[in-house]
This record gives sequence, C-alpha cells and structure tokens, in this order.
Amino acid sequence: MALSLTSTAFTPGSKIPRIYTCDGKDVAPPLTWHGSPEGTRTFTLIVDDPDAPGKVFTHWVIFNIPASAHELLEATSRKKQLSNGAIQGMTDFGRIGYGGPCPPRGPVHRYHFSLYALDKSLELNAGASKEQVLEAMNGHILTKAQLIGLYQR
Repeated sequence: MALSLTSTAFTPGSKIPRIYTCDGKDVAPPLTWHGSPEGTRTFTLIVDDPDAPGKVFTHWVIFNIPASAHELLEATSRKKQLSNGAIQGMTDFGRIGYGGPCPPRGPVHRYHFSLYALDKSLELNAGASKEQVLEAMNGHILTKAQLIGLYQR
C-alpha cells in the first residue's frame, strides 16, 4: 500500500477553506495519512507555495513525527515541540508552526502538503529551516505522499 495523505477539510486540487488561511483563523487543517512503509521511524511534513512571487514560500515544517502517528489535528499547536515529540521548524513567515495561505491578490496559488516517511529521526532543533530539514532527510526518505490545495484572494 502506497503512502497517502488526505484532509477532511479539502480534497486534492480543491480550494483550501478560508478558516485555514490568513483571511480566516490561520489554523492548520486536519491531516491524515495511511500506508507507511516498513522501516518508517518518523514522518516529516513540509507545506509550501511554489507559486509565491520570487521563491517557493514555506508555510509549515514539522519533523520527527513518530511512526505511530497517522494524523495532525486541526489547529495543531504552534509550540516548538508537540506532546508526541514532533518538532516544528521555521516558516518563511519567520515563526514556528503552521502559517496558512496568504497570497497576494491575483491568480490561484497551489499549496503542496508533502509528507515524507523516513528511516530515522532528524538530529535538528526546533526552528530548523526547510533547507536544513531537506538536507538532513537526504538518503533517508522511504516514500513521499502529497496533497495539493488551492487558494486565491
């Protein structure tokens, strides 16, 4: 069974509801995954916007999610470390934790929710950048799942 990532808040390729954006409550949507491969020790989730002006904009980095976890609840805490041991990295908003879609007015933006199953825990501190997390994951990704949502202001 392949790794899959879903949300009860939106379906793949559909609009992310306002509540999960800077125009709403700016809370994380609920996410659920299934089908982690044998040998999975942790998961990493990275949410980014490849359509942002100037560069890919990072909205959420959370790593060392235990292999026993299969969901992130709606409005996941913005604490550096969650009760299950998951650690949050720095977003391009300059803060730790989820930062919802907040594009400039104009065309639709795609938001990539990318979940990675890893064969190890990452030896990084809270506040690590997406680049640091990607470098630490190099050679340790067992599989990846992606969910894409859309938002336009």
